Amino acid sequence: MIKYALGALALGFATGIASAANPIISNMFTADPAALVDKGRVYLYVGHDEAKPDGKDYVMNEWRVYSSCDMKIWKDHGSPVQFSTFKWAGRDAWAADITERGGKYYFYATVDHKTIPGKAIGVAVSDSPTGPFVDARGSALVSNDMTRHTDILWDDIDPGVFIDTDGQAWLYWGNTVLKYARLKANMTELDGPIMTHAIESFTEAPYVHKRGATYYLSYSRYFPEEMVYATSTSPAGPWTFKGVIMDKNEKVKTIHQAIINFNGKSYVFYHNAKLPGGGEFRRSVAAEELHYKPDGSISVVPQTDSGPAANPSPGCQ
Repeated sequence: MIKYALGALALGFATGIASAANPIISNMFTADPAALVDKGRVYLYVGHDEAKPDGKDYVMNEWRVYSSCDMKIWKDHGSPVQFSTFKWAGRDAWAADITERGGKYYFYATVDHKTIPGKAIGVAVSDSPTGPFVDARGSALVSNDMTRHTDILWDDIDPGVFIDTDGQAWLYWGNTVLKYARLKANMTELDGPIMTHAIESFTEAPYVHKRGATYYLSYSRYFPEEMVYATSTSPAGPWTFKGVIMDKNEKVKTIHQAIINFNGKSYVFYHNAKLPGGGEFRRSVAAEELHYKPDGSISVVPQTDSGPAANPSPGCQ
């Protein structure tokens, strides 16, 4: 726990209420945001960066959850899921994503497999967006021995889950190679083969959302990363590159986005290193409003200290 939170911010965290500006969480380092809109609230899921100031690698053991009904004031719900939720995992609480189906909340998480070398994707489930979550399978949904597209051990990371308007669920993930597969209706099994799509300069963090009849694939490209996007008329592509959403960070090589619609506006979550003492392994999650042009293209989003304006749901508390 870092100790530089002052005044109203320190008081706010004592009562479980987070900052109204960027970075959203200022009493700890956080990264890899995922977001869910549910019953008039936005739920924000973040990894917890625990590396020391002189750390040389990621130290991430848990995911934490926050929620807001106005995109300004965030309630801290603690940590309802850790890498140890998956008994077959040996370490690491890397990037995750979440969706709701049939009144249950499915959390797709990147961990390091205990017995199969490399990163893997697990699925946890809860009856509440704030948990607690339990392992839905008792085994990995995706492990490194299932994907032979690269020789690296970290190519099965950054899951992004998307449920189309026809009810078909899809999972996207990967590093250097974009991978995707259909999910069965139970949300805990792949429904068919793992497929790939060649995207020039793809690095990681695939995330699909739909607006009208257009599918948007946002992702990180290059390294250090910039946030970019492509579009398609199908969740399986082919994808046509469109442009940059957000420029690369100044102090950290990754950026990792999630995009939502909430109360008639669109938002993008990401991380940077703007907290005091921040850096490559001590990141900070932030949010901005995202705007579409009349032709459906996305305007470049600047990083701000103020974050989005308040946008309260009816009866917001």
